[in-house]
Amino acid sequence: MSSPARFAAALSRDPDAAAAAAEAAHELAGVLGPAPSAVAVFATSDVMADVEGVLDGIAAHLTPTSLIGCTGEAVIARGKEIEEPPGLALWGANLSSSTMTLDLSARPHEDGVEIVGLPEGIEHSPHLVVLLADPFTFPVDAALALFDDRLPGTQVVGGLASGGRAPGEHRMIINGQVRTDGAVALVLDADAAVTVVSQGCRPVGQDMVITAADGPVVEELASQPALDRLTELLEGANESESDLLAGGLLAGLVIDENRPDYTVGDYLVRGVRGTDSERGALLVGERVRVGQTMRFHVRDAESADSDLRRALQKGGSDLGAKPGGALLFSCNGRGSRLFGVADHDASAVVDELGDIPTVGLFCNGEIGPVGRRNFLHGFTATLALFPDE
Repeated sequence: MSSPARFAAALSRDPDAAAAAAEAAHELAGVLGPAPSAVAVFATSDVMADVEGVLDGIAAHLTPTSLIGCTGEAVIARGKEIEEPPGLALWGANLSSSTMTLDLSARPHEDGVEIVGLPEGIEHSPHLVVLLADPFTFPVDAALALFDDRLPGTQVVGGLASGGRAPGEHRMIINGQVRTDGAVALVLDADAAVTVVSQGCRPVGQDMVITAADGPVVEELASQPALDRLTELLEGANESESDLLAGGLLAGLVIDENRPDYTVGDYLVRGVRGTDSERGALLVGERVRVGQTMRFHVRDAESADSDLRRALQKGGSDLGAKPGGALLFSCNGRGSRLFGVADHDASAVVDELGDIPTVGLFCNGEIGPVGRRNFLHGFTATLALFPDE
C-alpha cells in the first residue's frame, strides 16, 4: 500500500457550510489520509457565517494535528479564484517536521501595545509562520516586529481576513476554536519552504541615496530636495510612464543593502502619500533612514503580471526541488479588478510551478518578507511554497 501524498487541495461551491466542508474534507482524506499534520481552510463570508458547520464538516473526515483558517472576500483553489460566493477552499499537508498553532491577541501596554500568545518554547529559528489576522483588532506591524526581534530568520507569510466591514464580522479558526478578533498562526519548520513576495511593480528612474530624512519624510535624494528629484523624473518620463506615474507614485526602499545591485524583489514598495512644497519633501508610508537607497516605482496590470511570474520562477528555483504545494495570499485589489480577467494569480502559479495543490484567499493586506524582515503589504501576492519531498 502506497503512503499518503504530501499535499492536497479541494474546493466546494456548496452554499451549506457543513456540506461544503465535508465535501472538501472527504476529498482531502482520500489523498492525505484522515490525520494530516496541517490543514488550512478559507471560506467566503456567507459560508463562514456558519463557522460551526465548517468545523463539523471538517471533523467528520479529518483530525489534523494543526488547523487554521479565516474568512475571505474570495477564495483560491485548483487554479481558480472564486470572486463570487459561495466558496470554501481546503488545503492539507503531511509534513515530516512538527507543527504548532498560535492564538495571538493584542492588549494595551505602557509602551503602546503588547502581543500575547507567542510562547517561549519556539524561541529558536528558523521557522515559517503562516499568519492570519483580523484587520480591525490586531496590530500586524507590531507582531511582525516582535517576530523579527525574538525569532530572527523566521519568515512570516499570510494575510488579513477579508469580507467583513466591521469588527466582529470576520471568523478565524484555530484547531476546534473560533475567534472574531486577534490572529491565528501555523508554525512550521522553514528549512525546506520558500516564501514568494510579488509587489506587482516596476522601477522607473534611477536608484538614489536618501541624504536627509525625518521618520517617514524623505527630505533629500542624492543631496537634492526629494520633490526636485520627482520633478526631474516626471519631466523625463515617456508617455507610458507618465500615465502610470499619474495613476499612483510609489517609493521602493532597499531593505538589504549588502549586495552590488538591486532587482525588483529587493525593494519594499510603499505609496507616496503626499508632498511638502516648502521643504521639497515627500511623505512615504514607511520610516526611512539616511543612507538608504530609494527608487520610484509604478504599478499596472502588466507590471503585476510580469513581477509575479518572475517571483514564482525565482521561488521555484530557490526551492531546489519539485514544488509540492503552496498557500497563496492575494490582495483583494487584484483579481479581475486589476487584471480584467478571472483567476490571474492562481493561473500564474499553475503556469510557472505546475498544477500543484494551492489554496488561498483575497486579503485586506498581505504578509511576506523583504530582505531579512517581515512586512505587511498592499496590492501584493505572497506565497508559502513547499517541496514535494
